[in-house]
This record gives sequence, C-alpha cells and structure tokens, in this order.
Amino acid sequence: MEFLEKWVEYDYNPIIFFNEKGKIKSLNAEAQFLLGQASANELFELATTYGSETYGFKTTFLNLEFGRFRFFAIAVGYESEKEIGIRLYQLPSLQYTPAKEQGELVNIYSLIDLCISSSSINTKATFKKDIDPTLPDVRLQADQFLKLLNKIYSSASGKELITNLFLRVGEYVKFENKKHTIFSLIVKADKFDSIAEESIKSLASQISLYAEIKPRQIRIDFALISS
Repeated sequence: MEFLEKWVEYDYNPIIFFNEKGKIKSLNAEAQFLLGQASANELFELATTYGSETYGFKTTFLNLEFGRFRFFAIAVGYESEKEIGIRLYQLPSLQYTPAKEQGELVNIYSLIDLCISSSSINTKATFKKDIDPTLPDVRLQADQFLKLLNKIYSSASGKELITNLFLRVGEYVKFENKKHTIFSLIVKADKFDSIAEESIKSLASQISLYAEIKPRQIRIDFALISS
C-alpha cells in the first residue's frame, strides 16, 4: 500500500468513491464502520445532492447523524461522470475523563507483544500485526490494559487474529488545556464471544478508554498522552 493510500485508509473521516450508478468503488476503514449505520444509497444521494454543479470540489457545512456517527461537514468531488467521491467530517464523539497523573509512560508495542505471547499459548490461531511504528511511549495503566487486551484475545476465535494500531487523523480530546491526539487499537477475528462484551467494556471504562464491539472486531480508543 502506497503512502497516500495508507493516509486515506487510516483517516478518521469516512471517505467513499462511487461510480456513476452509485456502486461503491473504494472506501477507507472508517467508511466501513459508517456503512453499519447508513446505506450506500443514502451516502450516494448526499454526494450527488451536495456536489458542485460543474466538475470540481465543494465543501458544505451541515449537521448529519447516522447512529453513533455525527458530522459537521462533507466534501464532494468529481472530475467526470464516471466517479464521485465524498468525505464526511466527523465530530469527536468520545468522552474521556482521565487525569494526567494516572498510569505511567509505557511502550505500547511491548504490551501488545506480551499479550500476544501469552495468548498464543492457548490457541492455534495465527497472530498478525499491522502497526504504526511511530507512536511514542504513552501514559497508561499497564496492568489494567494488559487485562483488557488479554480479555479481548481470549474472547476471539478463528484461524487468524489481526491487531491494528494507528493514529486517528483529525480527532483529539482536550483536558488540562491541552489537546491530545487519539489512537486506536483494533483486534479482528472471525468471531468474538458475546458473553465477554460487558467485561471488555467495563475494563476499558475503568481506565478511561472507549470500546466499540462488533461481531468481527473490537476497537479500543486512547488519548495519546506522552508526558
């Protein structure tokens, strides 16, 4: 995947490209989540309604809501009749109440490797990682985080478990008069045990993390506090 493709893929804002008949040609990861709340037809209608009258790009500020997703603007662009793209600008929706002194600076890569090492003993699944290598040490309650990630891995089943770690471009939280970027850890599997859902959410909440659980993936969002 080229750099630009990665940039689009990991953008916090949903990006979708349609053909002239409204069929999706490509989309990024966040747009895949959005399609769980909005139909492709609804989003294509938005693109054709708010696109420029002539070829080009147009940004419109408006309030949109699809399930848990809230947007404050959309950008629509097209250079021919055969393709049109839309980008929806998402409002931060996560609520964090962490105090800066909570936790200690830790290497999150080491914590992930430790969890994978211990979890792989009890499963035949293959563990794979797709991780942004640029994250600094982050302030985190390491013991509680290890419990959370081990719980996620133990609830997963399938031949392959994939762990993604990446910055959420364009999203931040603010406390103590400082802005902190948000990053996400996503674990993908064929299936997750629904019985573990409440336990995972509870463990995440105890250390001020946001957990989103879907049938084939679990996402944990963090505030990047590196001091």
